[in-house]
Parts: sequence; structure tokens; C-alpha cells
Amino acid sequence: MHLILASQKLSPNVTQMVLSAPRVAAVARAGQFVIVRASAGAERIPLTIAQADPLAGTITLVIQAVGASTFELASYRAGGALADVAGPLGNPTALLPAGHAVCVGGGVGTAVVYPIAAALAAGGVAVTSIIGGRSREWVIYEQELRAVGEIIVCTDDGSYGRPGFVTEALAELLAAEEVPIDEVYAVGPVPMMRAVSELTRPYGVKTTVSLNAIMLDGTGMCGGCRVGIDGQTRYACVDGPDFDGHKVNFAQLSDRLSTYREFEQAALARWQAAHAEAAL
Repeated sequence: MHLILASQKLSPNVTQMVLSAPRVAAVARAGQFVIVRASAGAERIPLTIAQADPLAGTITLVIQAVGASTFELASYRAGGALADVAGPLGNPTALLPAGHAVCVGGGVGTAVVYPIAAALAAGGVAVTSIIGGRSREWVIYEQELRAVGEIIVCTDDGSYGRPGFVTEALAELLAAEEVPIDEVYAVGPVPMMRAVSELTRPYGVKTTVSLNAIMLDGTGMCGGCRVGIDGQTRYACVDGPDFDGHKVNFAQLSDRLSTYREFEQAALARWQAAHAEAAL
């Protein structure tokens, strides 16, 4: 059992959870993930490690409630416990050794890109982060990213920061000649990562994307995270989760993401009905 030390909402559907997991915290590196189960027999959920504190023996996970299992997990509070936490899994992010990196985070992907930005900054790399959300209440990890470098905040409705998408801010940075960009790291919705990769392609700027969103069991056993990389089949959980964005078959990836949509919607409807009935 892993004790939940803290739990708080970061945005309307995103919850941050701090867990006691000393063995994981001792060896976790930026880009890696864990598999959690809320209780015995519950679904296995892969979640990127947003922060790890080896001295405190804790890891921080950020959960976007989109389906029955993640809604259930996000409902757990401090003082409770999770049955299982396995990891760290996946390959650590290959970090730029020197120069200027731009880290682009969309939605909950901002929490995933944070440990990458922090590790880059700790290695002496200049970091500019571009993060965004639909409106101010959907913007997360702003202060954490501000502490490790420059930051540009975007909101779709213009309610905070600059109006528009993160891709628009990135396009301006790419076009500017004052500060060359050596590598871009992008984490967020698949359409956003695809757009980022297409923006950087003409400039020849190396672009790393995280495909954690398509992982299921997290061990390569289910095959659900198959993705085309430069014409070859790879598995996001064991070969990634990071890949060269210029080599990802994003059309195939988008199709795969929709494979379980009807099942997920049905499961969520059952979960919501059960909890509505219990609340009566």
C-alpha cells in the first residue's frame, strides 16, 4: 500500500497527488512513469512522474479525470492509500546537454513536460516553456516552470497570458533570430504535438514528443500503444514514451486513440450512474 500524503485539484478535471513511494523516488528520472492501481483488481493506469523527492521518499502524480478509472483515482484523498505503484518504467528523456530548449505543454501535458524542463535547467540548459489551456483555470504548473526558466502562458480565450494557442507562440520563437532553439520538447494532446512537429520540421529543429497518452498496461504486453515510427512499429511504453516527432505517424496514432472510445464512454456512464445512486 502507498499512502496518499496530499491531494489537490489543479484545474477542473486535473488532480495532483503526492504518494509515499521511496523506492521509486530514489531512482526515477525525467520522462519515466509508474503504473498504479487504486485497489486490488482495479484497472492499471500509467501515469508520468511529475516530481520525485528522493529525500522525502515521495513522488507526485498528475491525474486527468477522463474515464471511469481516472475519475475513481482522482476521488481519493490524503490519508487514503493506493494498492500498487510499480516503476519507474519507460526510458528517461534524452536531455539536451547544452544550449536552448523550448518545452511546450498543453493541458495536463504541462505537468509531464515539467520534470523535463527542470532536468534541463539543472544541467545548465536555457529553458523557455510555452504552456496553455482553454482559459486561466485550466493552466497548471505555471509557477513550477517559471522557477526553472522563461515562460509564455497562452489561453484559447485570452483570459490569461497571451491569447491563442501554444503553437502560435512557438511559431514566433522559431521565426525570431535572437535566440536560436536547439531542441523542442512537446507534451500534450496528439493534435498539438503533431502541429508542433510540423512547425519545427522546416527549421530542422529536433523535436521530442511524449506518447504517454496512448499507453494502456504499460509493459508492452497488450500492444495497445503500437505506433509507427519512421515506418517501423514501436511500443510507446517500452520503446518510449519519447520519440522523434518528425518520425511519428500521427495519422495512425490518432486512429488508435479512438479505438476504445465507446467502451470508455460506456464505463464512465456506469461509474457516474453508480455514484449518483450512492449519493442519494
